[in-house]
Parts: sequence; structure tokens; C-alpha cells
Amino acid sequence: MFMKTSDKRTAFILAAGLGTRLKELTSDKPKALVELNQKPLLEIVIDNLISQNFNHFVINIHHYGEKILDYFKTKKYENVSIEISDERDSLLDTGGAILKALPYFKDSEAVLIHNVDIITDIDFQSVYNDFTNSDDAAWLLTQERNNKRKIVFNENDNYVGRMNLETNQYDGDKEFNDDFKLLSFSGLHFIKPEYFYDFELKKCYVFDLYKEISRNNNVRSKFIQPNYWFDLGTQEQLKEAATWLLSQK
Repeated sequence: MFMKTSDKRTAFILAAGLGTRLKELTSDKPKALVELNQKPLLEIVIDNLISQNFNHFVINIHHYGEKILDYFKTKKYENVSIEISDERDSLLDTGGAILKALPYFKDSEAVLIHNVDIITDIDFQSVYNDFTNSDDAAWLLTQERNNKRKIVFNENDNYVGRMNLETNQYDGDKEFNDDFKLLSFSGLHFIKPEYFYDFELKKCYVFDLYKEISRNNNVRSKFIQPNYWFDLGTQEQLKEAATWLLSQK
């Protein structure tokens, strides 16, 4: 399917994880095909993004990846392009997954990176428009949340590093100071692929790439306050989300 770069809105859906915290739910299927209110997570994410005018999807696969391939044989999407970044030979973590998928982004001005187990009502379309009009290399969508692993930004909202509040471990190059902001990562980010082409393909954390990119470019926090945001990493979180979403109908 041919699209002009200006018409292409790309989302990279991270669907290669093992889903070990979901236990028996992922013993015979990938996390992406675990259902929330009788609908696979992957389908929920794609449908939401199509409704926001995203029309090009790249999905990485690993654990039971063939079942995702089978899913797309039976589930047809009109007027969108879907491509698979195959990591069945080696799981690359988020950083490596982005680097491996770069050939699929060559005509994309910007890319939304979306964990398949995040369900939210964020207005991605508006954020995408704002991001493409910026001079920034990446935006990390952040929140205030009660968790121990924080992303550190300076007073200008530029990425500095990561902080583990349990161990007090900080990995930034700049000396930590009281003006820095500690925020929680949402599992959602926007990138401009051009800033990633100089990296060698390897298994790596995405924050290692952001650390390198931020030395010469802006990698910023984009604070979000959606009506709902669920990280469905465990069966308990899946049940809570299912109950809450049904209560809103």
C-alpha cells in the first residue's frame, strides 16, 4: 500500500514480550492476544489508533509469534498497512526492537512506540501533530505515579537519566540536583527515526539510546493526564481494567 510520507502515521506496537507475569494466560499465546473483555489487546490498541488516523502499523513478534501471524490472516484491516518485525530468533528489548524495525520507518516522519499492554484514551493524534511540528528527537509520555523506577528530566524537560528510588541508583551523566523532575514512564513514546540510524543493531534498552541521543538533541518529557491509563502486566491489573471499562459503558 503506497502512502506519501506526509499521509503516513506510523505506530510501532511492541508485542514481542514473554508476558511472564500473566502466568498461565500466556502459556499458549503471546501477551498481545490475551483478551480484555473478549477482545485481544492487540486488536484494542490497533482499533484505537485507527480511530485516531494512524494508518501504518509495525508489530514486533517473538513469544508465540506465529499466532500473531495467524491472527492477521483472519483479521483484515481496510485502508491500513501492517508489517511484522520478526524477533523470533532473538528478543532485542525495546531499544534493539526499534533499531531492527528502522527499515519499516524509512518513510515515516515520526513513530508512536506503544506497548501492547497499555490501554488508554490519550489523544495520540494531537500529540503526534505537536511532536512532528517540534524540533525534538523524541518525546517520552510521562505521568505522576507511585512507582519506584523514575525517569529524570531537567528544568527544561530534557531527558537526563533514570533513578531507582529503592536503591537510590541514578545513571545520568549530569550531577543530580533538586531542580530535576522525577516522573513515571507510561510505556508510550514518540520518536523521529532519523535520530536512530547511526546506532549499530544490538539488544539494548531504549533508555540507553535516549541517553546517547540526548547529548546533542532534545529528548523531552510530555506529561499526560488521560481519563484512563492501564498497564496490564498482571492478571490482577487485567481484571481491574476489565471491570472499570465495563462500568463506563
